[in-house]
Amino acid sequence: MDSTQQWQSVTWFEVDEHQVGQRIDNFLFSRLKGVPKSRIYRLMREGQVRINKKRIKAETKLVLGDQIRVAPIRYEQKEETDVPVSDKVAQSLLNRIVYEDEGLLVINKPSGIAVHGGSGVAYGLIEALRAATGKKYLELIHRIDRDTSGLVMISKKRSTLKTLQDLLREHKIQKTYAAIVKGQVALDKQLIDAPLLRYELSNGERRVRIAKEGKPSQTQWKVKERFRHGTLVYASPLSGRTHQIRVHGLSIGHPLIGDDKYGHQTEYKGPAPRRLCLHAMRLDIPGFPVIEAPLPEDMQSLVAQLRAQSQ
Repeated sequence: MDSTQQWQSVTWFEVDEHQVGQRIDNFLFSRLKGVPKSRIYRLMREGQVRINKKRIKAETKLVLGDQIRVAPIRYEQKEETDVPVSDKVAQSLLNRIVYEDEGLLVINKPSGIAVHGGSGVAYGLIEALRAATGKKYLELIHRIDRDTSGLVMISKKRSTLKTLQDLLREHKIQKTYAAIVKGQVALDKQLIDAPLLRYELSNGERRVRIAKEGKPSQTQWKVKERFRHGTLVYASPLSGRTHQIRVHGLSIGHPLIGDDKYGHQTEYKGPAPRRLCLHAMRLDIPGFPVIEAPLPEDMQSLVAQLRAQSQ
């Protein structure tokens, strides 16, 4: 079947009990296969997506029985069964599951794979896991950047998704990241408190900057080890903003090593990184055991090189 489709008329979705409480942007990502995320956001801004005939925002939460209207768009659609996941990739992902119970799955995502497909990406972590496990109902509870490695929470049932997203919204889940940043961070501990504002480049790519009109954002930084040309820090975001740790690091003069979006012009004389040096290393979730993922080999190697360079 030719995967390129033309929607000739308006398409409607009705929200059932499995989708209650889900954000409209996440709902559309999972249903409009082949449509870039930037285009979906543009459709919402332009009023081409409506719920019960009303304009909506990306963060609008779905209610049972909601009628979702999507204007006609051209897109490339791929059925879930068409996701090209090889046995090797499937097994590799299954081996990266670090915690699982009846409702929650936590995987140690490698750097370089997006959490979901779109914007020219054939498939992402969630689509690959659905294909690898054969489970149709797997939903992202939260997201981390494509280039960031580490722990990602995925729900296996709707009630778990709602419970943990509520805990995230109430800031009751503590996430800890390991980051290797440029330069020597002076303070052993500090709270970076700077509002963050999202904006869009002309090509539709999203960026974040510090601005008075931005959303309140705080990150707790703790120095783990200093080197001549860098510092290993543990960062705990107290709010969940896009690119928060990366922009907050830049704001105090210590952008992350390997970041090609924020602070890449800042001088750095240490060993060359393989990728963005950010790893989601720990989750403290009420009612669950502490879930951890050790520093990946590529970041361990960089730390060893920085340490040797400092002697």
